[in-house]
Amino acid sequence: MTDIDRAAEAIRSGGLVVYPTETVYGLGADALDADAVERAFEAKGRDRSNPMSLGVPDVETAAKYVDPTERERAFMQEFLPGPATVVCERRESVPDVLTAGKDRVGVRVPDHELALELLDAVAPTPITATSANVSGRASVLRSDDLDEEIRGDAAVVLDGGETAGTESTVVDVSDGTIHRRGAMADEIEAWLDEH
Repeated sequence: MTDIDRAAEAIRSGGLVVYPTETVYGLGADALDADAVERAFEAKGRDRSNPMSLGVPDVETAAKYVDPTERERAFMQEFLPGPATVVCERRESVPDVLTAGKDRVGVRVPDHELALELLDAVAPTPITATSANVSGRASVLRSDDLDEEIRGDAAVVLDGGETAGTESTVVDVSDGTIHRRGAMADEIEAWLDEH
C-alpha cells in the first residue's frame, strides 16, 4: 500500500492527514464529515468561528460543493490549480462546522503533485484545506518542522520536501475583496480590476 493509499484510507475513516502544497503543509480531513472537521479544529486549537476551506482536485469537482457565479468560474479557470483560495457560495452538503455557519466557503485546488494525488484518491470527497500548524504558530514548510500536537494527531504525514512558504491568497471574487494577500496577490488584484 502506497503512502497515498494509506492517507486516502485515513481520510475515508475520519482521520487527519498532513500533506504538502505549493504554499505550506496542509492538514486534511474529510470536509463533509462534521466529526472529522471538528478533529482538525481540535488538532490546530483553532477558533470555531474561523472557517476552514475545502480542497478538491479540479474546478469541476468544486462545482459539486459550491455554486460559483460566472465571474467566480472564470477566475477559477484562470488561477486554479494554484495558490489562490476562492470564496464561493456553498451547497447544502458542506457542513456548518467547516464554514462557521456562513453561507460561503473557500475553495482550494493546490498546484502540487502529491496534494493532487491525494485529492484524486479521495475524490469526489473534498478535504479540509488549512495549514498544518497549531493556530498562532508559524506555518510549516517542511514535514520535520511539524508541531508535536499535529504530528501526534495525524494518521499519515505525506512528505513532499520543502514547500514555497507563501500562503495562498484568499479572494472573494463576487465583490473583489482580497481577504488575505499571499502568493500571486498582485496578479489576482490585476485580474479583479480587469474583469
